[in-house]
Amino acid sequence: MRNLGKILLVITLGLQGLWADSVTASVSSTEVVSGNTVELRIKAIGDDPVFPNIQEIDGHRVVGTRSGSNSSYSFINGKMKSEYSTTKTFTFVPDKEMTIPSYEVEIDGKKYKTEEIKIKMLKSAAATGKNNSIFSLQMKANKSSVMVGESFMVTVYFSLQNGVRLSQEVQYTPPTFPGFSATAVKEQNAYNKGNYQVQEIRYILTAQEEGNMTIRPSHAKVGLVDRSRRDIFGMTFGTKWVQTVSNSLEIEVLPQEKESDLVGDFTMDASIDVQEVKANKPVNLSVKIEGKGSLENFEFPKYEIDGVTVYSDEAKVETKVINGELHSIYSKSFAFISGEDFTIPARSFSMLTPSDHEIKELKIDAYNITIKADSSAAASSLKPHTAGVVQTKTGQPAEVKEVIIEKQVEVKSVAWWMLAAAFAVGALFMVALRWLPKLKSRSASPYKESEALKILYAHMSEDAEVEAMVRKLYAKKNGDKSIKIDKKLLKELLDKVKN
Repeated sequence: MRNLGKILLVITLGLQGLWADSVTASVSSTEVVSGNTVELRIKAIGDDPVFPNIQEIDGHRVVGTRSGSNSSYSFINGKMKSEYSTTKTFTFVPDKEMTIPSYEVEIDGKKYKTEEIKIKMLKSAAATGKNNSIFSLQMKANKSSVMVGESFMVTVYFSLQNGVRLSQEVQYTPPTFPGFSATAVKEQNAYNKGNYQVQEIRYILTAQEEGNMTIRPSHAKVGLVDRSRRDIFGMTFGTKWVQTVSNSLEIEVLPQEKESDLVGDFTMDASIDVQEVKANKPVNLSVKIEGKGSLENFEFPKYEIDGVTVYSDEAKVETKVINGELHSIYSKSFAFISGEDFTIPARSFSMLTPSDHEIKELKIDAYNITIKADSSAAASSLKPHTAGVVQTKTGQPAEVKEVIIEKQVEVKSVAWWMLAAAFAVGALFMVALRWLPKLKSRSASPYKESEALKILYAHMSEDAEVEAMVRKLYAKKNGDKSIKIDKKLLKELLDKVKN
């Protein structure tokens, strides 16, 4: 046992003597198409190496980092060689010719430096047959510097070489936009450019916070026909997946020099249909904002007027790209209902224009609404008085007494069949209880209350009962739990306005 221990000690000392600390650097490719990734691998041989904290490589942001280790033993010319290595990989996306600088790694208190590596850029049509010439992703922004609240556009260009056969659908992962709110543009351009089919994927971004922000790359995987795999008939089958990643984008977001409600160059237009209306009839106000910039995040504040019921629809926002610039249209309408004169108050919004950094005002004028007196209401007020006189003449004590006597006699004379009738009524009552749920389901409105509100709202001015039901539905929608909706009446009103 003692001899065995001596042998192991000798082997260990021998291995330590053969252990040579060193550091090397290599790249996945020294020639790359703009927009494709490059991996820098720094390999350190030795115990507990200390690698540099690399965030940028010659001005290009590192988008991914990973590390791994490996141990190996070998005999060369009768001598044992041992190697323990740690490799750290840094991924970045070059967009121009560059030089990867020398980096320093510390091992056992000693410092080792890597060699510089030059990266050459190739055009997208170069080197037919290479994966990076089959397809590519590239990302561009129409602005590199914006203010907080300002909107701009980012476009991802997916290019696929003509004639390439795909065995699967392209798997696309969109970029991420930390520090921005983003909306995908529904309209996408597709066209041919040179030997490539190009698909544009566009996003509208609005800056939410100041600072130097990075839009992270998009990714795509393309399934190509694997020609190395063939069936018994010599036909190719299977898929070979090829992946690429776009470049990242650096955007400078500056603080707003002046506070504002909107950032862009817009105009505002507002109009009402009438300024004089009968009591409890709607007055409709339409608001439209349009111009350069994004209105996706704009919210028009509610109107609150004492004694006036206010309805509003959901705002409609339409965004287009015209000559490479964002154009938006914001539309919203309101309905005001009151029994007395009222005023729709003025509204104003501040707008910061990015071109000259000036504050401008968008304004909606106030509107005075006059409620017309209803002549029919005065005439109808006489009817209750006349009805009261008639009721007084018919209410004589003698007639009441005579009727009561007749009923008493009648009850005594037909008591024998009243029992049979009561039994029959009870039987009918039991049958009614059984069929009542079905009758209720048939008589209930086929519309949800939210749908009924939309249908009846358009007919408010045609019927007082419809108007009253709309008020109840709207109040219940806004959280008034005391409101009870008569389902039968709701169905009757819906049937009435539909006919």
